[in-house]
Amino acid sequence: MAIPTEGEIIQIHSYKHNGRIHRVWQETMVLKGTKNIVIGANERTLVIEADGRTWITREPSICYFHAEHWFNIICMLREDGVYYYINISSPFVYNNQRLKYIDYDLDVKVFPDMTYTILDEDEYEQHKKEMKYPDEMDGILERNIEKLLSWIKQRRGPFAPDFIDAWTSRYHFYKKLNE
Repeated sequence: MAIPTEGEIIQIHSYKHNGRIHRVWQETMVLKGTKNIVIGANERTLVIEADGRTWITREPSICYFHAEHWFNIICMLREDGVYYYINISSPFVYNNQRLKYIDYDLDVKVFPDMTYTILDEDEYEQHKKEMKYPDEMDGILERNIEKLLSWIKQRRGPFAPDFIDAWTSRYHFYKKLNE
């Protein structure tokens, strides 16, 4: 598998289980790229939905993807703190300047005080039937949600107090380098 280069601009492609494109983020700057982890940043980037609608992200975000975990974490930097939006998804793959994953509907929203809400359980059940998710998917996703919730409670990974500062600094470094 190819590995993205630090400072490189890539696209993020989200798919559904049936192979159809779900959403594309046009430009994300790679801050760290290894075979297991990609950390990126974007700010006011164009997002294209499956139905062709477009929108632009409102705030700077630090994005965390892992090749072994069934979730990815978007850290949205807002004036009143960091909000986290977690997609319960397949591990990522990377090729041709595109980071790709399958979105499995469930999401977790984490607030600056580290309280959280699990979202879209009804959508998961609906798509599970429509797209014929394999029987083992429930267990895989349940175990990964448990892992994610333990990270939140223990302030691990992107939830660690110094994570945002470190990666925001690196993002500003690469932005200045590219100006």
